[in-house]
Amino acid sequence: MFRTPLAIAVGTATAVTAALTAGPAAAQPPAQSAVSPLVAAAAGADALVAAKPSYLHVSSMDTFQRKTVVSSAGVNYVPFERTYKGLPVKGGDFVVVTDAAGKATYTSVAQTSAIGELSVTPKISDAAALTTAKAQLKSVTGVEGTKLVVVAEEGKAARLAWSSTVNGTGADGVSRLTVNVDALTGAVLSTSEHVMNATGTGNGWVYGSVSLSTTQSGSTYLLQDPSHTTIKAQNATGNATFSGTDNAWGNGVGTNRETGGVDVLYVAEKQFAMLSSWLGRNGQNGSGGAWPIRVGLNQQNAYYDGTQVQIGKNTAGNWIGSADVVGHELGHGIDDNTPGGISAKGTQEFVADTFGAATEWYINSPADAPDYLVGEEVNLVGSGPIRNMYNPSALGDSNCYSSSTPNGEVHAAAGPGNHWFYLLAQGTSGNGQPASSTCNSTTITGLGIQNAIKIMYNAMLLKTSSSSYLKYRVWTLQAAKTLFPGSCTQFNTVKAAWTAVSVPAQSGEPTCS
Repeated sequence: MFRTPLAIAVGTATAVTAALTAGPAAAQPPAQSAVSPLVAAAAGADALVAAKPSYLHVSSMDTFQRKTVVSSAGVNYVPFERTYKGLPVKGGDFVVVTDAAGKATYTSVAQTSAIGELSVTPKISDAAALTTAKAQLKSVTGVEGTKLVVVAEEGKAARLAWSSTVNGTGADGVSRLTVNVDALTGAVLSTSEHVMNATGTGNGWVYGSVSLSTTQSGSTYLLQDPSHTTIKAQNATGNATFSGTDNAWGNGVGTNRETGGVDVLYVAEKQFAMLSSWLGRNGQNGSGGAWPIRVGLNQQNAYYDGTQVQIGKNTAGNWIGSADVVGHELGHGIDDNTPGGISAKGTQEFVADTFGAATEWYINSPADAPDYLVGEEVNLVGSGPIRNMYNPSALGDSNCYSSSTPNGEVHAAAGPGNHWFYLLAQGTSGNGQPASSTCNSTTITGLGIQNAIKIMYNAMLLKTSSSSYLKYRVWTLQAAKTLFPGSCTQFNTVKAAWTAVSVPAQSGEPTCS
């Protein structure tokens, strides 16, 4: 559910209106004098939180930690995390949106009720909880630790839990799984998979001869961006950055790992440029960098796990390093490093696909002409692309949202979101791309991919840990309203596109007139 005016205390997204002026003085940011917009945003958000408005669902034992302020298109997004009696609250996060002067304009809140009084004394041991966590995987290769937390899932009473992250192999392959175990009963409350799987196309075998920004160290060159040193191509065997003495990389043969390294670094550097140029974001991780991209996974697959991107191969042995694959995996990292973390309830793969598509369109290479197919170059298992954004049903995914979508297989669940993004960018006519039908037989004129990804990204800056298709409808509407304050065209297109893929209107969602 969602909030509209501050005076209407229902839901989890709040348009902070002039009603704030009637509240406590602390709800207003302090007077600003030649203060930067980011400092003003932080001060304004802090003041709002200190006033403890009802829609934050504050308990007497809650405290809040402000995270890094993110600025996009003149709007500031201030994420907060919550603790209860000193313990992290999973599901207690929220985002305060401010203007350049630090005035709060909107708030997105994951938690739906106050925690109240909750004992933080566990009845089962951390060791017992870890045993339960390990049992969720087929095999375990490592444990990252176990800590006591409060789990405040949307619409449910808060529970004390042991949270463990285990590495190993699950039902779907490589896994880095966080398991929340009820600290009173020992039952599994929830799990969160950090390995985001996808597949795709290409390497230097895809893009041919390209220019790369590389690093010189003495007489040795590294396949690493010199200005953003966490962006690097590595051999997955040993995790060493590709190196050489002549700064000439790869041989154009798709089975060669260094050739694969050429394409993955090329895509990563181009995506970095796209994020800066189109979205004003400083790198995939938001702070000027990304993660090593490792070529050599012995699977028809690729994945991001929070620490790296692994690139596998197709059935012919060619490394799959194209923009819609590498851009997708790095897109998971962008998702992971915006408020709320990895998107949930069937939305994570479509979110990453939008960044893969935007990266491919930004690169605009004749070697991999921009389109809205995912992995069309790689021919992963001999059957062409793995997803189709203008007609997901062509590859067995649904074009239209239903109540079963959030619980479906995550890649199949991307269908409605991919369809929405295509309609938002290209419209039903396709505007030079294939025509796309709607689930309600309506006609839509697209806004172009640059505006589409801008709206998508700014919606992600409103994201909380309670993300879903229904929330993304609200967040993208609010993003369009914020980004284009003098026009309802973009807002109406976002709304029409969601309705066209059967994502229903939400109570209290934003309006534009």
